[in-house]
Amino acid sequence: MTEVKAGDTVRIHYTGTLTDGSTFDSSEGRDPLEFTVGSGQIIPGLDNAMPGMTVGDKKSVEVPAAEAYGDRNPDALQAVPRTEIPEDIPLDPGTQLQVQTPNGQTVPVVVTEVTDSEVTLDANHPLAGRDLKFDIELVEIKAA
Repeated sequence: MTEVKAGDTVRIHYTGTLTDGSTFDSSEGRDPLEFTVGSGQIIPGLDNAMPGMTVGDKKSVEVPAAEAYGDRNPDALQAVPRTEIPEDIPLDPGTQLQVQTPNGQTVPVVVTEVTDSEVTLDANHPLAGRDLKFDIELVEIKAA
């Protein structure tokens, strides 16, 4: 049987859960996830689990935060004067917004705190600092 190696394009079904067992993402009801092994298209901890698998293989992979979305970066929190945010923008904690950096890049942020004078925005990935678990099934290998 053909085993996955770096450079192969694979298709997998997966369910991603947090350490408390709650599901944060799944391919259930969707097409399998397709990516090239070793290309950096997915988180390292999942990518590293692929070599050696054959079509039909299933496995559970524990991915520490460092091999997923990294640790939370305190520098990714920014307090913005409330007067700099248009009045029609909802500012409830948990609201996801997009901001534009001075160089024109769009960055997703989450409102974490609102006071009379400031709004704190968090640009960390929502799963930063979290250990993850993936149950995966290899559906297809397209050899490099």
